[in-house]
Amino acid sequence: MPTIPSPSFTRRGLLGAGGAVALGALISACGGGGDGKAGASPSGGAWTFTDDRGTAVRLKSRPKRVVGYVGALAALYDFGVDRQIVGVYGPTKLKDGRPDPQAGNLPVDRLTIIGNAYGEFNIEKYASLRPDLLIDNMFVKNDLFYVPAESKDKIYALAPQAAIRAGDVPLPKPIERTAALAAALGADLQSAKVTAAKARFDKAVESLRAAAKANAGLKVLAASASPDLFYASSPGKNTDLIYFKQLGVDLVVPDKLGQDGYFEDLSWENAGKYKADVIMLDSRTQALQPKDLGSKPSWKDLPAVKAGQVIAWQPEPRFSYAGCAPIIEALAQTIRTAKKTG
Repeated sequence: MPTIPSPSFTRRGLLGAGGAVALGALISACGGGGDGKAGASPSGGAWTFTDDRGTAVRLKSRPKRVVGYVGALAALYDFGVDRQIVGVYGPTKLKDGRPDPQAGNLPVDRLTIIGNAYGEFNIEKYASLRPDLLIDNMFVKNDLFYVPAESKDKIYALAPQAAIRAGDVPLPKPIERTAALAAALGADLQSAKVTAAKARFDKAVESLRAAAKANAGLKVLAASASPDLFYASSPGKNTDLIYFKQLGVDLVVPDKLGQDGYFEDLSWENAGKYKADVIMLDSRTQALQPKDLGSKPSWKDLPAVKAGQVIAWQPEPRFSYAGCAPIIEALAQTIRTAKKTG
């Protein structure tokens, strides 16, 4: 979950082993039963998908023109959805023109960007794309991420939406649901690329489970930094942290969470409230990075910082096996080699 309260926070404050078999089951689920409740005939007949709001999207044919939040589209692209993607919003390009890390492998130069930061959503440009479907992640119930609240009614009137739940559930769940949506959009989940990514993900998961067991008692804090505040994130709301805790990672649990339960905001004077051997630090472009924190004496005094045990954290992982496997591998390596600081 996004943790530092950029303007986006002001309005809201497993698949196991099995490779192609498990992925193939998802395609079957997309025929109408189970959680998928999605489908489309191979010849392009009626198309339906029930999203994580419980909203059933029904179209005359499979969507040919898709617009969506950058993270959601990047994950779909990993699963094989490609030419249908025509427009994107959210952190897509950096100031120097390179793709934002959250764009993953999306071909951003081919896409129409209708907003690159929170609050930016060009409705006229969106309408000109003639969208069949808008796709987004949903960290708070019924709240499509990066869709401005003040103009959402106008936006929703232009095309149906499909939302993937991205908070309060373990990491494999949004990956599974994104895969189901990708299959409904025509992606081949049994392709060599997807099954290889799934195998890598499964291996990474077991590696993290083993590392956490081998280095039991190692305290890990997920956090984000801004000029004025240090945010301690909750392993009870962030989908990746929920899963890491299930795998045995000893994550710090903040005790004074904000309204939505995602993080506790701390003054820099109180940044050391929670003792941690390892800090997972928000690496998104809107968050301050270790190189930016030299002027904060309290940062330099944190045991994990002194020990050089700070790892990049992506509160908004791409909900695909390809997107999440490297993240889990890196965390496993860090936990395997980190030392207790107390």
